[in-house]
Amino acid sequence: MTMTDASSSLWSHVPSAPPDSILGIANLYRKDPEKKKLNLSVGAYRDDNGNPCILRVVRKVEQEPAPDHEYIPMAGISLFCQAAAKLILGENASSIAEKRVVTVQSLSGTGALRVGAEFLYRFYHPNPANTEKPRVYIPRPSWGNHRKVFESAGLKVSEYTYFDPVTCDVDAKGLLEDLKNNVPSYSVIVLHACAHNPTGADPSEELWKEILQVVLQKQLLVFFDSAYQGFASGDLEKDAFAVRLFEQSGIEMLVAQSFAKNMGLYGERVGALSFICKDTCPVDAVQSQLETIIRSMYSSPPANGARIACRILNDPQLFQEWKQELVEMSARIQNMRKLLYEALVSRKTPGDWSHITKQIGMFSFTGLNAKQVRYLREKHHIYMTEDGRASMAGLSRETVPMFADAIHDAVTNGDLRSSSL
Repeated sequence: MTMTDASSSLWSHVPSAPPDSILGIANLYRKDPEKKKLNLSVGAYRDDNGNPCILRVVRKVEQEPAPDHEYIPMAGISLFCQAAAKLILGENASSIAEKRVVTVQSLSGTGALRVGAEFLYRFYHPNPANTEKPRVYIPRPSWGNHRKVFESAGLKVSEYTYFDPVTCDVDAKGLLEDLKNNVPSYSVIVLHACAHNPTGADPSEELWKEILQVVLQKQLLVFFDSAYQGFASGDLEKDAFAVRLFEQSGIEMLVAQSFAKNMGLYGERVGALSFICKDTCPVDAVQSQLETIIRSMYSSPPANGARIACRILNDPQLFQEWKQELVEMSARIQNMRKLLYEALVSRKTPGDWSHITKQIGMFSFTGLNAKQVRYLREKHHIYMTEDGRASMAGLSRETVPMFADAIHDAVTNGDLRSSSL
């Protein structure tokens, strides 16, 4: 070991980390002095004027004074945890009735994934004959942070086929073949519960049933990531179809939930992690180990956002008001998809753009390539991720024509004119 020179910092050898693929684009947007610019990179809902939106029901609950600012338990607010589990698994889920579910509050969806990943690293040893940790398989493509979250817990990550860039839809055949032939038994498989990020393309109900059969045959451990329940289709029940289908099969699985998008509580970091166990035997042990992991990471989760979510989930009147706002937000995004599609068709933009209206949720995988995306940024000051993902929630009636004009220009001229190519 070489001693560091006394005149230099102990950290002078530390290399700069590459910018986050999403937040790095947002930083470029903030630095752009152009007034007519558009940020479609970050997944945050905007109203029709392009402004951040606080839900009416959230504003109402925020008027209620907080009882205190004391620490909450390591596992979080118990009434919130119970309500979160019922929301995703269903009011009449057998796993809840039979007390086979362990739910802890988390730092939004990312925190749920990270705590779950740490638990898997420590305790998931399905094959005694193989001392190697099981791999985690994420869809290709997937949310950019999935790989980082699992790798930071010491787990190895691979990918399975999910999306067909030609059809801009789920590659059903490739997905099933990959799971059957290339994903080893007992592996961990990450599934997006609804509104797949970044593609906006979800399996059909029939395909979900086929995926479940492969999971059962290969004894795969499913880790659902549910970041958009109710926000995807406007229907909380419909968006929980896949999770409930798998729960009803009796398998053990994990579910990460986020309330950032569907309640607009982005900065409050409200989420939940649920373990659905086969029986009640391991429930107390799983709970205790999750609390131990949480204690070493951040001791206890924040209270404010979870109290807001807890009130909304447990008060029938507030819950109905929230459901109505979900319908409104989902409908606005669907309308932006429709307007964008119509604008591209009216401009006779080369290509088939029907996938924009077929996809659901906050994002659209536009089909634009990296060159075209850079061209949009350089010439039109429109910011998207390099893979062509655009946040439909960031569009408004006023900005759709601007975006459509820019796409038309990029598709017809972008490959030729981009100065950085």
